[in-house]
Amino acid sequence: MKVAVVAAALAGALAFAATAAADTQPQTETSSNWSGYAIADPDTIAGNTTSAPFSFSNVTATWKQPKVKCTAGVPGYAAFWVGLGGYSDGAAGLEQTGTDSDCSITGKPTYFAWYELVPAPSKRLSLKINAGDTITASVVVNGNSVLVQIKDRTRKASVTKHLFTDAIDVTSAEWIAEAPAACTSPNDCRVLPLANFGSVTFTDIAATGSNHPGTLADPAWASAQIRLVPGGQSNGFFGSAVPLSTAGATPSTFSADGRSFSVGWIANATVGG
Repeated sequence: MKVAVVAAALAGALAFAATAAADTQPQTETSSNWSGYAIADPDTIAGNTTSAPFSFSNVTATWKQPKVKCTAGVPGYAAFWVGLGGYSDGAAGLEQTGTDSDCSITGKPTYFAWYELVPAPSKRLSLKINAGDTITASVVVNGNSVLVQIKDRTRKASVTKHLFTDAIDVTSAEWIAEAPAACTSPNDCRVLPLANFGSVTFTDIAATGSNHPGTLADPAWASAQIRLVPGGQSNGFFGSAVPLSTAGATPSTFSADGRSFSVGWIANATVGG
């Protein structure tokens, strides 16, 4: 069976381990595949789903496409995206779009744009992407209508898709660097080795939750800082939790205005490191 590479997974696949944090600071978590930030209702971030959550309608950010470092015989994969949903435990969907910086088994770098409406597989977009290009991505959800857009500002080109899906989740917004997964079925996936992308900086960060526009620093919602640690907690969506590499990624603190942060690749990431 052909193995499909997907750029993200359902909420349970985030499989985070939360640690105590001050009310005014982002909650810190570890994930087997995500690194970056998520925002949601404070109870949702705390793992309490009894209250009515925020309803996010859009999310956006800009980044420079990382130039991946490849070695023959060592494949690697790295995805950079913005999205709505998919964070809370038991989420039914995730609407996202972004780009990849991947390494083939022969050591050849590949760059491309994509979108994904989980649980459907990801789809490549017909937009040429080069390392170093400035990319702006956005997702807008209205009911079951999803608009995804990728702009390559360096090449002055863009692709917009108007889509529909029944599996909508708008309880969170995310800005993520990810180790994608390979799936042989919807419930049999494995996190792939994270490619050495060096670092990526998300800028011009913005989202709208329950008709309130804001950034990562907005007091209207809570934020979670997520560190990618291979082999961390997992669930049935990924199957085996045995990591295929030791590489991970760590986000920086976000800027005072909540409009930017960076994620750095790490060769050997550990839960306690």
